[in-house]
Formats: sequence, C-alpha cells, structure tokens
Amino acid sequence: MMKTAVVFAVCGVLTGCAGVVANSENLEGAKATLTPRGATYQDLISLPPPAGRIFVSVYDFRDQTGQYRPAPASTFSTAVTQGAAAMLTGALDDSGWFIPLERIGLQNLLTERRIIRAELERFNQPDNLPSLRSASVMLEGGIIAYESNIRTGGAGAEYFGIGASGQYQVDQVTVNLRAVEISSGEVLANVTTTKTIYSKEMRAGLYRFIDFRRLLEVEAGITTNEPVQLAVMSAIEASVIHLIARGVEKNLWKLPQGVTLESTLLADYLDAPVPEL
Repeated sequence: MMKTAVVFAVCGVLTGCAGVVANSENLEGAKATLTPRGATYQDLISLPPPAGRIFVSVYDFRDQTGQYRPAPASTFSTAVTQGAAAMLTGALDDSGWFIPLERIGLQNLLTERRIIRAELERFNQPDNLPSLRSASVMLEGGIIAYESNIRTGGAGAEYFGIGASGQYQVDQVTVNLRAVEISSGEVLANVTTTKTIYSKEMRAGLYRFIDFRRLLEVEAGITTNEPVQLAVMSAIEASVIHLIARGVEKNLWKLPQGVTLESTLLADYLDAPVPEL
C-alpha cells in the first residue's frame, strides 16, 4: 500500500511537471503582442487635458548607472535598457500634455529634408518646405541608479524527504527627469522617481527510498522575474506625471479654464508622501 501511494504521488508530481514544461514550450510559438502596461500608464492616459500642449525636445535619456549584468550572464551587457529616450518620448505623447519633437534622429531628419530640396530643385519646383519647429522646453535626465539585492529573503520546510521552499529578491531602479527652459537655461522642474523590481522562486521536491536499492527523487520549480525594462518604463511614466503636476502647481503650464488642480488626478501625485528609508 505504501508503494502504491508513493507511485500515485509521483505520477501526480510528474504530471504537474509535464504541464509546466508544456506551457514553457508553448511560449516559443506565442504571437507578438503590445507591450503590457501597468497602473502608472493608466494614470498617465487618464490625466486631464492641458490648456495647450507644449512643444518639447528630448535629445537623450541615457543610462547613467554604469551597471552591467552579473556574470556569468555577460560582463558587457548592461543591466538596464538603453532605449529610455524612446520610452520617454512615448510617455510624453501619451500624456496629452506635450508634443515631442524629433531630436534623437535629427541628423536623419535633416538628411531627408536635403533630399526633398534636391528633388524640388531637380524638377524646378519652388522650395516650399517649411522650417523645423522649435521647442519651448527641453527635457533632460536619465536612469541614475540601479541597485541589486536591496532586499532578499526566503523560507522552506522539509519532512520525511518531502519539502518546499521559496525565495525572493528586490532590485530598484531610479529615474531623474527635469524640464529646462530653452530661452534662459533655467531648470523649471525636477523630479526623481523609483521603481522596485521583484523576482521570486518557488521549489518543491521529493526524496525517498522506495526500496532498499531504489531511490526516488523528484523536483519542480518556477521562477518569476519582473522585466527590468517595464520597471524603467513605469518609473519614466511616473516622472512625467509628477513633472506635469509640479508644473501646474508652479504655474508653468495650466489646466483648462474652470478645472482646478485639486479635482484632478494630479493632486494625488502632489500629495503622495515621500517614502522613508
């Protein structure tokens, strides 16, 4: 009876393991989808409209952490995304408050404009190509910190060869964003946001002698890692919301007539307490 019970238990564990493996294999054929977004993005697209959209320029939004992925993954691959400027441009446009102007690929844009002018000249047509629009505000900043293992922990138990355990790890990414008035170079507003990154692992195993010379060992586990790029994106989106809120508070940009700051989502971000260490 004992052996029969063990056999049924092993079959159940193996069936579960087979399901996990099958699900993992099916991921390889999954279709490409839109990037999942978090609660911060929902706040970003739910902001009240401005009295007028602001033309802004973003030249770069660099990774200033100097952090690389730990070995043996790679000593040359960076720990955070290098596409933060594209994320910031998208967040500015999604907010509905800003009109981002192309500056990252400015050289490519100028090259295309020269090609258009050459084509107009070739066919003896007037050069009616309008000039590029100038920005009133320039946005600067970058990913200024990435801290690994700021908090770790775990727990486990084992009895009579049957056990389970779990552990977690918390990383943290910090983003700085500031608005600069182009005419004077004055820093109008400056915000710094932080997003935590969670990773967790769950394991279960069975270690049992079925017979004098027969050892049964079964192990299964799953690991979940929050994508770093999604955490960076969320931190950038939060920094844009905070920048808008502080700008409204300082009368740098305005809400539509009849709309008060206290009646909008921006007030929640202004009143949010700063977490203590």
